[in-house]
Amino acid sequence: QLQAYGGGLVQAGSSLRLSCATSGLTFTYNARGWFRQAPGKEREFVAAINRSGFKTLSADSVKGRFTISRDNATNTVYLQMNSLKPEDTAVYYCASRPSLNDDDVYSLDNQYRDWGQGTQVTVSS
Repeated sequence: QLQAYGGGLVQAGSSLRLSCATSGLTFTYNARGWFRQAPGKEREFVAAINRSGFKTLSADSVKGRFTISRDNATNTVYLQMNSLKPEDTAVYYCASRPSLNDDDVYSLDNQYRDWGQGTQVTVSS
């Protein structure tokens, strides 16, 4: 089970840190990702991290502002979001999938097996 939390209503330029706690999964063998879905839009990739945490991938729209990380000791994945913009407003979802190859990161939502229920991020101008 995945549970994302940490969303909220903030002003443009602010920061938020999302967390995704894991239970019942083999966390350390799973690659992880964050996606988001704005109203009226399709779900889009935000960032991904490999199972050991040394390799990450980010969407161009968030590069330099968002950072994905993980703590395998606490089974938690984080998304640090800085310099937030109104266009970052969306429901943010965390996702997980088993990964046999530690070098792999995944950016497509159909590559993930398990999904959390999402946390709302609203950025006002």
